[in-house]
Amino acid sequence: MEIESLAAALEREHQEIDAGIEAFTAEPGVREPLARAVRALRRHIYLEEEFLFPALHAAGLMAPVLVMLREHGEMWATLDVLDGEPDADAALTLCRRLAVQLLHHNLKEEKILYPELDRVVPEPQGERLRGFLDSGETPAGWVCLRARK
Repeated sequence: MEIESLAAALEREHQEIDAGIEAFTAEPGVREPLARAVRALRRHIYLEEEFLFPALHAAGLMAPVLVMLREHGEMWATLDVLDGEPDADAALTLCRRLAVQLLHHNLKEEKILYPELDRVVPEPQGERLRGFLDSGETPAGWVCLRARK
């Protein structure tokens, strides 16, 4: 069996998060798909900021990493409001905003950063990342870099 590349695994996570948001917008009365998508996006941001971005930054991709960090902060603020369980109309508006944010953000990651992963992520860290992809959880209280006070 072929091992999925890190880029493919991360892109799959993008698709799963998008699907949860789309499921909620199709049926706003059912909040569980949105709650799963919010948790998954926070986890995804964690793994990028803690596992990937340091290696990408060190490899000279400073400008794209800084853009991704800024966008993570913007998305984190949207996720915080969604976690407050706004009414259905407000939640739909926030989901539409988040979907647009993700569309632009994910495209840049998938075209600029992810193709570099095999080159810049050292194997021990790659194995740690694969383990996290399989079963890791965001540490309690962790906040993305650009949302920290």
